[in-house]
Amino acid sequence: MASIKNLKKDINYVLGDIIEECYTWELLNPKADTKASEAIIEEAIEAFDSMIDMVHKKDVENKKAHFKSVEKELHAKADALIEKVNKL
Repeated sequence: MASIKNLKKDINYVLGDIIEECYTWELLNPKADTKASEAIIEEAIEAFDSMIDMVHKKDVENKKAHFKSVEKELHAKADALIEKVNKL
């Protein structure tokens, strides 16, 4: 991990792309029910908020390990959300 700034950007870009993909799906399928895509968007926003809170956590003993765990959680959550988007 190069920096905290880059980790924050990664969180923003990855989860933002997932949200954008949901909006694209909604535009391409105007007659489809959007409850599932809205749920994915909400889940992505909640994940963003929790990960940013984790990045800003001050009382961490090993910062390098903490930020690695945040990065791993980002990838795991992103993979799970992408699977849900693919099932739409």
